[in-house]
Amino acid sequence: MAGYRNRAHPLWLAHIVHRLSGLFLALFLPVHFWVLAMAASDPGRLDGWLAFTEAGIVKAAEFGLVFGLAVHMFGGLRLLALEWLPWSAPQKTLAAAAAALSFLIAVLFLMRAI
Repeated sequence: MAGYRNRAHPLWLAHIVHRLSGLFLALFLPVHFWVLAMAASDPGRLDGWLAFTEAGIVKAAEFGLVFGLAVHMFGGLRLLALEWLPWSAPQKTLAAAAAALSFLIAVLFLMRAI
């Protein structure tokens, strides 16, 4: 039962969010490379794909992608700080501000896409 108490810790949640955002980005990359290859080999098919990206569900997925990228980047910076810096209260506050900033950036991209 002792292992379950650790799952309530905020750093455990940060670890899971970082892992899931990394997995999400790793799943996105093959699709991204496929679309880039399509741009080079079949421009007509690319036009159809680009028309599909105007759908609302794709806009929501783009929001998820930008948010996942921001969360993963700031999570990686948090991990580097954990390994290389002694944490103080102001540094913890800055880490929380970085998480809030990542959410704000993702929302701004979403609002521009809509």
